[in-house]
Amino acid sequence: MSQKVIHKKTSGDKAFDIVVCLIAAAFCLMCLYPFAIIIGSSFETETNFALYGFSMIPKEFTTKAYKMVLGDAQIFKAYAVTIGTTVFGTILSMFLTITMAYPLSLKKVKYRNVITFYVYFTMLFAGGLVPTYLLISKTLHMKNHLIVLVLPVAFVAWNMFLMRNFFAALPSELAESAYIDGANDIQILTKIILPVSVPGIATISLFYALNYWNQWFNAMLYIDRSDYYPLQYLLMSMLRSIDSMREMARSTGISMGDIPQNSLRMATTVVAIGPVVLLYPFAQKYFTSGLTVGAIKG
Repeated sequence: MSQKVIHKKTSGDKAFDIVVCLIAAAFCLMCLYPFAIIIGSSFETETNFALYGFSMIPKEFTTKAYKMVLGDAQIFKAYAVTIGTTVFGTILSMFLTITMAYPLSLKKVKYRNVITFYVYFTMLFAGGLVPTYLLISKTLHMKNHLIVLVLPVAFVAWNMFLMRNFFAALPSELAESAYIDGANDIQILTKIILPVSVPGIATISLFYALNYWNQWFNAMLYIDRSDYYPLQYLLMSMLRSIDSMREMARSTGISMGDIPQNSLRMATTVVAIGPVVLLYPFAQKYFTSGLTVGAIKG
């Protein structure tokens, strides 16, 4: 019987582990500190904000900024629009990305290099803002439709190349053994390739989801109805209106002390990125997990 060798850590190994943990903890604190400052400042009064600036712990706790942000029913409509476009758009984008990336990762596909170059060419040159606006608003008639928040950004060439490299890095034996058993390309993709590509799919899905969640530029160009405003564009409009009120108050000599201008900016930041921050820990494990270990061993 083979005996299991147990490696006992030396004092040098323990010291190295402690140093690594301390560096990682310091880096985590550096990343969390700005977000803690934003949260703390969002509960600060405007007077204390003017006197003391940003603070992690508010000197006078108030929820006035959140009442202004969440008090408008429009914010919940914007949340619904953003969540809907993010979920539907991410699913559509992943479908388009996978169905193009997988064939381009196969050496047997004819003209795959030509198609790859065509996709790569779109990363270097674009039609420009004016032709794109005329195409979407005049030719396709998508203005003031929610689909305009999805289709123009439904496919990102860079994400497709990442997904293609993911598929190309998989052991060819996985597909070859399935071919021998009589499986076709669709069966191989859905039953073999996709299950072992979960880390890559989760990563690219997060990229697409963040893109949809933070989208505001297309709404500014193509959406005139306030009911169709996504969250980011609505919050930006709110902050613009506050800035406009402040400039008007300055010119007329009216005090703006009752409006928490700075803490309102912090509150809108928390409202905008809060769901993403809460969702990220659940997807984080896919970033560091092995890609093909389970497939080869299973």
